[in-house]
Amino acid sequence: MHKEPVTRALFDQVMVPNYNPQQMVPVRGRGSRVWDQAGNEYVDFTGGIAVTALGHNHPAVVDALKTQADELWHLSNIFTNEPALRLAKKLTDITFADKVFFSNSGAEANEAAFKLARKYGHDHFGGDKYEIISFKQSFHGRTLFTVTVGGQPKYREGFEPVPAGVSHVEYNNIDSLKAAISDKTCAVVMEPILGEGGVIPAAPGFAQAVRELCDQYNALLIFDEIQTGVGRTGAFYEYMNLGVTPDILTTAKALGNGFPIGAMLTTDKVAASFVFGTHGSTYGGNPLGCAVAETVVDLINSPDVLGQVEAKSALFKSELEAINAKHHIFKEVRGKGLLLGAELIEEWHGKGQQFLAAAREEGLMILVAGPNVLRMAPSLIIPDDDVKAGMAALERAISKVLAA
Repeated sequence: MHKEPVTRALFDQVMVPNYNPQQMVPVRGRGSRVWDQAGNEYVDFTGGIAVTALGHNHPAVVDALKTQADELWHLSNIFTNEPALRLAKKLTDITFADKVFFSNSGAEANEAAFKLARKYGHDHFGGDKYEIISFKQSFHGRTLFTVTVGGQPKYREGFEPVPAGVSHVEYNNIDSLKAAISDKTCAVVMEPILGEGGVIPAAPGFAQAVRELCDQYNALLIFDEIQTGVGRTGAFYEYMNLGVTPDILTTAKALGNGFPIGAMLTTDKVAASFVFGTHGSTYGGNPLGCAVAETVVDLINSPDVLGQVEAKSALFKSELEAINAKHHIFKEVRGKGLLLGAELIEEWHGKGQQFLAAAREEGLMILVAGPNVLRMAPSLIIPDDDVKAGMAALERAISKVLAA
């Protein structure tokens, strides 16, 4: 089959303008390196936004996809399939959960979680128990329901009226939650680390206090671990580090290492409210995605991978601190594991994109979390040499921006 040559200009011609991708077009990836159409090489600190946790083209993951592709692609949920059942069993064995619902994305996993929380509240306490409390600066997806629960008004503007019964309180401020929670609250939704909101970890004791308030008011605790999950923080899910068990957990991103798949995990008691016909997904739990994800889970949930996350995190932090000692550009370096954020000093607030553009020119792919924070969410198995090479590129980029 003949393939027409394409350029970045074609994007502007044929794609809806909600994205503004970089001018270079990546065409190949191996490990933590990416090459564009012109053959330029980049170190990848983005991980596809915390997705490619095993890097690009991991041979075992590629083999899982190819093997399943020769067997069975799609059935719909009129039938179940072997990869879905094996993956669900592994996820329930690893976690607090008894039951799994598969989706195609994190937003859909959250949509399922929020619907389930309302259905559970209705089933057990009546029609008045429907209110959902979330946190300011949080991000939970782009569907109408998930942008409503997310705590960033810019994602809701122009889409009103949004679903009712959702409120937002200050993250890491338990008094703010105490003032808002009531017997009408069916769920409190939180990220263990605010990702899009600036890479802000939960303060010590905060998650425990949220759990206690949920118990007091018979509200479900939902952990959105779409960005923190599947090894990102050194535990398979971050709730395990916090000593707090949610009632519902959502996961996606790294679960498929780039193949679209998400999941909602919950207990038998809560899952019982999703009776036959209450929710569904045509592609959710398809054999291709589940076969890939099963391999990803096996590889990441191992001492070889989880056991080295903290050491790689320490290397990232030390390299960032060395850059900061020279340039004094970061107000704070924060995060956990390999979800890290370097907040720019106030005079550079709002200008994070300048550093991304400069880094790209120096051969580094990096992220922002809002306009003030440089974000890194690389492969969990990124070689130390690639970390150092990427940091050298970042230092060159920062030097150029500051000298401009």
